[in-house]
Amino acid sequence: MKTIKSIYLIVFLLVTGAVFAENKKPGALVRSTLKGLEYRIKAGVNIGGTSPLPLPAEIREINSYRPGAQLAIEGNIIKWFDRNRKWGGLFGIRLENKGMKTDARVKNYYMVMDSYDGEVLGHVEGNWTGNVKTNVKNSYITLPFQVIYKVSPRWDLKFGPYISILTNGDFSGVAYDGYIREGDPTGTKANVTEATYDFSGDLRKFQWGLDAGAEWRAYKHLSVYADLTWGLNSIFPGDFESISFKMYNVYLNFGFGYVF
Repeated sequence: MKTIKSIYLIVFLLVTGAVFAENKKPGALVRSTLKGLEYRIKAGVNIGGTSPLPLPAEIREINSYRPGAQLAIEGNIIKWFDRNRKWGGLFGIRLENKGMKTDARVKNYYMVMDSYDGEVLGHVEGNWTGNVKTNVKNSYITLPFQVIYKVSPRWDLKFGPYISILTNGDFSGVAYDGYIREGDPTGTKANVTEATYDFSGDLRKFQWGLDAGAEWRAYKHLSVYADLTWGLNSIFPGDFESISFKMYNVYLNFGFGYVF
């Protein structure tokens, strides 16, 4: 609840700042323009996945995938380096959700889980063959640092790193209709009808990656944008062993922006 209130506060400050800047024309905003500064706000959605790259052989089939409503809002400050406004630097703050719901068929997929129905009950770990439902919904404060290049009066290209701080995380799911071999792929086989897992408390608090995108100026103040964010470190720490491979955030963020 505290995180949600903080998000609402930041949204309010962004909107208030936008209105204030608009009302100050041609004063403070014009002076900022003369200094090569530009301000933008954006709102959109994230669509993508949190996944090992490439998909390991243990994941045999994706039964279903639902991206859900992963919202993102962002404020940018751009400093243009030349009079023609061809090259510039962008700093932003983005409040965003990244998540998905998947159902996959796996074989010899190392798992740590709690079984509630089957030949073995309680905490078990080993190589799972069967189906796995995964729910991911993580909230971040993300800071992009990008170089921006103006291709034409309407088109901008952007590229650079970003850092993200996890504010709220959920990585949980259900394993069902399969069997587990405890310890290793040759261990004792036990049928499991349903088991749950929850690794939310193990999520890495700090993440980073690359952000590349384009923005098209549809009207004087309205723009349409798309940014691909590619995580370069796993969402779990290096010593996390409950899943045997690294998981990365790869998401496309697209939506609308307002240019002051």
